[in-house]
This record gives sequence, structure tokens and C-alpha cells, in this order.
Amino acid sequence: MGLLDFLTNKIAVDLGTTNTLISHKGKIAIDVPSIIAVNRLSGKIIAVGKEASSMRGKIHQNIKTLYPLRNGVIANFDLSEKMLKILIKKISDISNAIFIKSYKMIIAIPCGITKVEMRAVKESARRLNAKNVYLISEPMAAAIGAGIDVLQPKGHMVIDIGGGTTDIAVITLGGIISGQSVKIAGNVFNNDIIQYVREKHNLHIGESTAEEIKIKVGSAINVLESPPKKTTIRGRDVLTGKPKQTFLTYKEIFKSLDKSITQIENAVLETLSDIPPEISSDIYNTGIFLTGGGSLLRGLDKRFSTTTELPVYTGDNPLEVVVKGSDMVLKNIDRYSNVLIRDI
Repeated sequence: MGLLDFLTNKIAVDLGTTNTLISHKGKIAIDVPSIIAVNRLSGKIIAVGKEASSMRGKIHQNIKTLYPLRNGVIANFDLSEKMLKILIKKISDISNAIFIKSYKMIIAIPCGITKVEMRAVKESARRLNAKNVYLISEPMAAAIGAGIDVLQPKGHMVIDIGGGTTDIAVITLGGIISGQSVKIAGNVFNNDIIQYVREKHNLHIGESTAEEIKIKVGSAINVLESPPKKTTIRGRDVLTGKPKQTFLTYKEIFKSLDKSITQIENAVLETLSDIPPEISSDIYNTGIFLTGGGSLLRGLDKRFSTTTELPVYTGDNPLEVVVKGSDMVLKNIDRYSNVLIRDI
């Protein structure tokens, strides 16, 4: 190992719509919401990540909370760059180092991102003093992080359900032979819940409450073997404007999410119908791998299995597989060179 390699850190980034994860030295060093709080008057950044998320919906007119990423792509490059810079500085080994001047970085991006957006992501990373910048698709990184040998001549299907997009990909020999990115994922689920609670209970709730409801009683199917207890929710009465509370069951959340989940199912079936028969044969044996935070929704694996008539697997820590897979690629860049996105 040369001196330059010794002085260069390796950083893997899963820059997600909802959460940003950064891996350094094989460990997840940063796992925070992808949100930033900014002073409207001065433009100064007040908080990033968890601190900014706690301010959401509870701030005065001089402060605004923003998501630099929307629907799986960067909506505000300036804020995304600033957010990444702040988060990287929080990694103790880098912030305390005297000699480390640059680092190699790999960033996982959605399937549907354009070449222009890819170039913009790379430029942002270079401005953060990244010596080398590599890009990898999120489903490819997820597959590697889930322990799939993507370099083998065998077909695998991965469904990565994040905050802004659901990426569906069929992978073989280190490449994606078929896939699509659907802009229906965790954030749309939250909006579905907000709309349902407003229409059925005359109660106005915010995004944070909707996310909490989804975690506590969210369900993709109408009958669960171990159903969660109904949960209490509080918000503002639509008619009177007064604070109000009510109760929600998992069956109600199933109703609110059913239409959106059906759209994802249709995209999965469409992808399956567009692959060679030899790959279909492989997937019949290997099944479907569910990753991303959205895969934690109760009964989703069972529902997809019923729809596709295929086995569906959800691995351990599905929120972390993209950044873990990206980290593995960066550590073995020569072996995984074919999986990187280069034609930009």
C-alpha cells in the first residue's frame, strides 16, 4: 500500500430521499434523516439530520426545514452538498485527522436517475474533496449488500423500497438486464395515511405522525397472524380546528395503502414479463429479495409472494444493505468494476 492509499479514506454513501447513511472503515458511521433546517433570512444552516427532523412542523416563520432530495433524485444540489459536507465532517476519524486530505467515495443512486443528474452528483462529490467518485445503482448495491453474488450467470430480482422511489431490478453477470424506478415508496405511503385520516376521521396530521402510524400499525395485507394493537393518534380537527385524538387499526392502514402497493405490484409483474425465459427460470428458484425501509411494512413479503407466486425474502437490516453493498464494492473495486455506472 502506497502513502497516497494510506492517506485516502474510503466512504460509501446511500444518499436517500428519507435517510442518508454513510459507511466508513466497514461500519455505518452516519445514519440520519435527509433533512436540513435553514434560516430563511440569512440562508444559514441551523441543523442537519435528526436535529432538523425534530424541528419539522414545529418551527416559526424564520426557519424552514427542507428535504434536499425528492422522489429519489436531488432537488437542491447546493443543500445536498452542504448536508453531505456536514455529515462527512461528523465522522470522527476524518474530522480529527491531520494528514487525510481526500477520500474515495461511492454513491448509490436510483435506477431512474438521468445522466445529467448523475454528472451533477459526481460534481458535488468532487467539490467535497473526493479523490475518486464512483456511482452504483441502488438495487445493485442492495443485492450485493444482501449477500447475492451478482457476478454469477444467474438471474436475481431485487425490489428496493426507499422513501422516494421503489427500484425494481433483475440482475445477472454484474448488470441490470431489466428494471424500473417507480415514484411510489415510503413518502407516498405517508401521504396516503394523511389523506385517509383526514377523510375518514376529520383529523389533520403531519408527516411525522403519519410515519409513526406506518411503523406502529402499517400493513400491506388485510389479515395479519400477529396484528398490532390499535394506536392512538392526535392532530387537529378539520371542522373545529381544535386538538383531537382518535384510534387507528392496521386494517385501516391497509385500506389507505392498498392502491399504492397495487401500483408497485403491477410494476413488478411488468418487469417479470419483460425478461428472457432463462432468467425467469432462475428467479423461480432464487425468488425476490426485498430491501429498503419500505420492505419492513407488515405483510408486504407475503403479499408480493401471493401476487407473483414466487418466494419473497426480506433480509436482516434492510435499511442498511445499500450502503453495505456500496462499501463492499469500494473495498473490492477491481472485482466489482463491471457493476459501476460508467457511461456518463
